[in-house]
Amino acid sequence: MRCKDMHKLETKNITMSFSGQPVIRNISIAADQGELVSLLGVSGSGKTTLFNCIAGIYRPAEGQVFLDGEEITGTTGRISYMLQKDLLLPYKTIEDNVGLPLVIRGVSKKEARKLVSPHFEEFGLEGTQKQYPGELSGGMRQRAALLRTYMFSDNVALLDEPFSALDTITKGKLHRWYLGVMEKIRLTTLFITHDINEAILLSDRIYIMTGKPGEIRDEIRIATPRGEREDYELSDEFLKYKRIIMDILKQADEPEKDNVYA
Repeated sequence: MRCKDMHKLETKNITMSFSGQPVIRNISIAADQGELVSLLGVSGSGKTTLFNCIAGIYRPAEGQVFLDGEEITGTTGRISYMLQKDLLLPYKTIEDNVGLPLVIRGVSKKEARKLVSPHFEEFGLEGTQKQYPGELSGGMRQRAALLRTYMFSDNVALLDEPFSALDTITKGKLHRWYLGVMEKIRLTTLFITHDINEAILLSDRIYIMTGKPGEIRDEIRIATPRGEREDYELSDEFLKYKRIIMDILKQADEPEKDNVYA
């Protein structure tokens, strides 16, 4: 039975080093069912390394990863993970690309097509089943990649800058679409971004990650619910959060000054 206070996904004190050099240190974050939580920070702060630890690709030097209260540290295949590029296979149809996680698990191609079919309408992909990736727009390819990610695991999705390569208009459309899909299927999402606007627009909460090794500098909870953010970028509240985040990042970037009173 799931404990009322249990997080859907949680990391506790994750530390990871390469060649003796720490990359991330003492990272503790959490996401609840249906939440979208962003990890915001500059390049090199260790965000992708943290995702690799959560997904089980790396086993951290220290710390633990929990899914529904069960420790899954170093275990692959429990959490879906979508990288910046869609990585669709050009020689496979969209339905076979989407069904690939099922085939890898031993499901027949015919059965995989049957299982993915009901989701095409939900993900705005109806009619693309027999098309190939090269026939789709960038936005539609990202939808297909997101559906494939969902088919891998319908519990939690790790998204590493999935919309960064899209133009502003397409990105805005996909933002609204993804939030709608999340609401429908109660998908929990942990989201990497460098884009402050994107983080504020999409997130329930934002973890700000800075430094080398990367650490969690701050956590910000967005007060207005996701479903009530029409024209949110024009609001005073949006600008307030943006100023707060920019100040945190600016302070993190400033070299530490000697304490003259010491």
